[in-house]
Amino acid sequence: MLTLTLAMVVFAYLLGSVSSAILLCKLLNLPDPRTQGSGNPGATNVLRIGGKRAAAAVLMFDVLKGTIPVWAAYFLGIEPLYLASIAIASCLGHMFPVFFQFKGGKAVATAFGTLLPIGLDLGGLLILTWYGVARVTKYSSLAAIITVSLAPLYTWLLKPLYTFPVLMLSALIIFRHRHNIVRLLTGSEPKIGRNKLP
Repeated sequence: MLTLTLAMVVFAYLLGSVSSAILLCKLLNLPDPRTQGSGNPGATNVLRIGGKRAAAAVLMFDVLKGTIPVWAAYFLGIEPLYLASIAIASCLGHMFPVFFQFKGGKAVATAFGTLLPIGLDLGGLLILTWYGVARVTKYSSLAAIITVSLAPLYTWLLKPLYTFPVLMLSALIIFRHRHNIVRLLTGSEPKIGRNKLP
């Protein structure tokens, strides 16, 4: 089982390292998301520089690269605690992609994808939380921070067995948003739809 888990961790990291934002922007002759907008190669920044369709494509792929390895590991019978290592590997691949000089995004969509196998009810709560906060505040980063902060609570209410793995994943995502937290506190964080930092 340990060998299988390690193999799935490597697979999850490599799949996570495939940056759909960078590849799609190249394919569509859009600016490199690492050098435009917020500088983050993720769906929100692609929305700023490429529009809704490009952002939707990036979002879908980033979700799937979190869901696929966790679903596969679940059906292979890997234990919940080990599923956390696979989920984290997917997110680390997105954050530090081996194929793109280890410069990646915040892994919010990928983290969401890793949580979907727990249940569609959890997925629905996460979507509603993110959408509600983003709609009210216009800050994608704040919506992500609040959503992942509530994810362990939602998981505890719905599937307590997975609470600790989700807590580990949430801590990683919040840590990755540490610079966004500083900008939110100083009022310099860009809102959804704005092209660049002030």
